[in-house]
Amino acid sequence: MAEPVLELVDVRYRYPTGSEVLRGVTFSVAAGERVGLVGPNGAGKSTLLLAMAGFLAAGGRIGVAGHTLTRGTARDVRRHLGLVFQDADDQLFMPRVVDDVAFGPATMGLVPEEVASRVAEALSAVGLDGYEERAPYHLSVGEKRRAALATVLAMRPQILALDEPSASLDPRGRRRLIALLSGLSNTLLLIGHDLDMILEVCDRTVVMDAGRVVADGPSRQVLADRALLEAHGLELPLSLAARGGPREAAAGHPPSLAPGNVDSPRATG
Repeated sequence: MAEPVLELVDVRYRYPTGSEVLRGVTFSVAAGERVGLVGPNGAGKSTLLLAMAGFLAAGGRIGVAGHTLTRGTARDVRRHLGLVFQDADDQLFMPRVVDDVAFGPATMGLVPEEVASRVAEALSAVGLDGYEERAPYHLSVGEKRRAALATVLAMRPQILALDEPSASLDPRGRRRLIALLSGLSNTLLLIGHDLDMILEVCDRTVVMDAGRVVADGPSRQVLADRALLEAHGLELPLSLAARGGPREAAAGHPPSLAPGNVDSPRATG
C-alpha cells in the first residue's frame, strides 16, 4: 500500500467554551486517493479541515506529506495541503483574478516568469482562460468557485481539500466542477453533503459523527448503506435512492449489512 500523504492519529480539539468537537479522529489517505468526508452538521468536518492546516491547535498527531504538523512546520504543511473554503469570497480578495491566482506563488518567492506560468496553468486547468483581468466580484458563483480553486492549484499542493465545493452551484456549474475534480491528479479530500458528487468523484468515504469516525470504506458500499447513513443524519444519494439503491445481497438488508458480505465498509466507534 502507498505511504500515506495525510495521516491523522487521535486528533482532538475542544472549543474555548469547553465543548469537545474532535474526539480522537484517526484515518490516513494515500497519495492519489480520492476520499469523501461526510457527516451531519456539527460532526466536526470543517473543524478537522482547519486543524489539518494548523489554523487550530489540535491534540494528537497530524502528518502531511512527511511533515508532522507543529507551530514551526505549519507553513510547510500548507504548501502541501491546499484548502478551498466553502465561501469563495474568503479566497478572492484582490482587484483582478490574475492577482488572486498569483498571490500564493508570489509569496513562495518564485521568480515572476514562474509565477506567470503557474497562473496560466491554473486558470487553464479550471477553464478560466481569458479571465485574468476580470474582477472577482463580477464572476458568477460557479466562476468564483473555480477561481478559488485556481488560487490553490497555482501552489501545486499534493493534497486538495475542498469544503462543500458544490454549495450554491446550479446544475451546469456542479457538473462542470465534477468533471474538473475528476480530471485532477492531486490527492483529494472532499468534504460535504453532496453525496452524489462524492459517490461520483471519490472511491472511498469516511463518515464522521459527533467528532468521531464512525465508518470508513469504499464509497459505493458506504453510501449505499441506508441504515448507516440514517443512523448518522444522512440519506442515500439521490442517484441510488431513485433506483432503489444497488441490488441487495439479501432481502431486507442494505448491501453493507447483508449476511456474508465480506466487503462491507468498516464501522468504527
